Amino acid sequence: MASPTPTPAHHAKRRRLTLSPPPHLHDLADELLFLILDRLAAADPRALKSFSLVSRACHAAEARHRRILRPFRAELVPSALARYPVVSRLNLSLCPRVPDAALAALSVAPSISAVDLSRSRGFGAAGLAALVASCPNLTDLDLSNGLDLGDAAAAEVAKARRLQRLSLSRCKRITDMGLGCIAVGCPDLRDLSLKWCIGVTHLGLDLLALKCNKLNILDLSYTMIVKKCFPAIMKLQSLQVLLLVGCNGIDDDALTSLDQECSKSLQVLDMSNSYNVTHVGVLSVVKAMPNLLELNLSYCSPVTPSMSSSFEMINKLQTLKLDGCRFMDDGLKSIGKSCVSLRELSLSKCSGVTDTDLSFVLLRLKDLLKLDVTCCRKITDVSLAAITTSCPSLISLRMESCSLISSKGLQLIGKRCTHLEELDLTDTDLDDEGLKALSGCSKLSSLKIGICLRITDEGLRHVSKSCPDLRDIDLYRSGAISDEGVTHIAQGCPMLESINLSYCTKITDCSLRSLSKCIKLNTLEIRGCPMVSSAGLSEIATGCRLLSKLDIKKCFEINDLGMIFLSQFSHNLRQINLSYCSVTDIGLISLSSICGLQNITIVHLAGVTPNGLIAALMVCGLRKVKLHEAFKSMVPSHMLKVVEARGCLFQWINKPYQVALEPCDVWKQQSQDLLEQ
Repeated sequence: MASPTPTPAHHAKRRRLTLSPPPHLHDLADELLFLILDRLAAADPRALKSFSLVSRACHAAEARHRRILRPFRAELVPSALARYPVVSRLNLSLCPRVPDAALAALSVAPSISAVDLSRSRGFGAAGLAALVASCPNLTDLDLSNGLDLGDAAAAEVAKARRLQRLSLSRCKRITDMGLGCIAVGCPDLRDLSLKWCIGVTHLGLDLLALKCNKLNILDLSYTMIVKKCFPAIMKLQSLQVLLLVGCNGIDDDALTSLDQECSKSLQVLDMSNSYNVTHVGVLSVVKAMPNLLELNLSYCSPVTPSMSSSFEMINKLQTLKLDGCRFMDDGLKSIGKSCVSLRELSLSKCSGVTDTDLSFVLLRLKDLLKLDVTCCRKITDVSLAAITTSCPSLISLRMESCSLISSKGLQLIGKRCTHLEELDLTDTDLDDEGLKALSGCSKLSSLKIGICLRITDEGLRHVSKSCPDLRDIDLYRSGAISDEGVTHIAQGCPMLESINLSYCTKITDCSLRSLSKCIKLNTLEIRGCPMVSSAGLSEIATGCRLLSKLDIKKCFEINDLGMIFLSQFSHNLRQINLSYCSVTDIGLISLSSICGLQNITIVHLAGVTPNGLIAALMVCGLRKVKLHEAFKSMVPSHMLKVVEARGCLFQWINKPYQVALEPCDVWKQQSQDLLEQ
């Protein structure tokens, strides 16, 4: 039967069903396109590069999207800025040497507002002058570790009128003259670090307080400040964070000069390692700073009841750190009476912490979120029962080396503290039942259970099922762990970023093959695992492209083949320890092709010759190299000077060759004997 002749109505209907062509990429608004690229980068940073290679439109879109640039070599800066013209943050910390000419090249990118030179050398006042002239919108500058920078460089920095954040940490040659220039030239400063600037005195701080009245954060750690400096500091009406770590020029007399009327804005004070401060000075602090939210007095004077009672004057205190302090009778109990608003309490390595005192404190700190009792060796299950009963909302608990707590007591943690995100039970009596109890801690992201000799693969199976968001796990010297347990973790924790399997001598290439599926893994420590080989390392290199830190010391079966795979696929590698491996000149030279490699340790590599070492060093832009002292006389001194001139620091190690690996239980017993002595 013949089909009916189509009518005009049929044609009209067919035309109405015709689909319009899909929109082109350039039809999308940049705001929408950038949201897509942000999602891509969050899932996999390598995806942006793949996206840019799809087409010219994608290439241009990715260039418009990028705001942060982090080149490996200074000579690449001009071409990189031409490729990414709207970059706002330039991080040169991976470039060991940045000459003045490289900073002058920034004139092609006036949009830059932040520059990081924190680990770079080779530039001086002339380069900084060119940098400031090229970047009129500069608001953030990091010059940390600029050991050669002096007052002339500071004077050029002072021309950056819009500067709001400046770090001069370890710029030891800067004096009051340079600081005065910065104070006059940069009145909008909000954040200033003068850590280790030992040439700064009260004269420079006086001018800083006079000109930079918007300053919020000031770091004077390890400087030579004394009593004369405090009047100037207290004039900073907007100051919220003051860091005075290791300032041994501060004593009780200096602190009694504090002006109560000029320090009400201060919220964070860190005076840790200030040995000359006693309870008298602390009393002056709390009287003068009633609005403190965080106070750090770690490694200072003994904590007496009078000192603890004085904390009652700062009723808003949320964080108190007393690490390394010695508690006198009832000193800890007084904290429970005085600091009822605490959210974080750190008592790491404190002496004098007992079950009675700790239980008394925790009974009153119902809202505590973070607790650190690392190496408090006198506490028992009594304290742990108080912790888990009184503080069920804890998100961080650190109990390393609390050796008197039983495995049964540790089970209370998982049963009662279900909100935990960070848990450190290193060197405790934890067993598989304790790990099974952690099934309620589904939010756990960091778990440190190294030197726990009773945990097995079965315990890790429970962890893998209950902690899918785990990002960091430490199994250092947990000798009963094998491939089966590591496989459980790799399969159940796909977000894993860091794992320490050092001296877990049962693991083989099978573990590395499982971990290679964790594409976000960036830190892998397998020191002292003699059964892993280059075959397993090649799986890691191809699967974990974000790998940045690798420790394979005493992995005797890893050879040049593993290094070749790393050079081909691990372009994000920054730090590696190759000591005692079977790597030769070939592997070392292959490794040197990784542009971003910063630190390398190559002690006791029998297959490496002086010629191979020099060839690798000349190619790679390393920043720090640890070598056996024997190489010092074998390598021509002028060659070493050339490498040092490029920004590389050599650390010479004189250690005897030692291959034998001690069993984990023997090592632990030796460590305990040493501590008891």
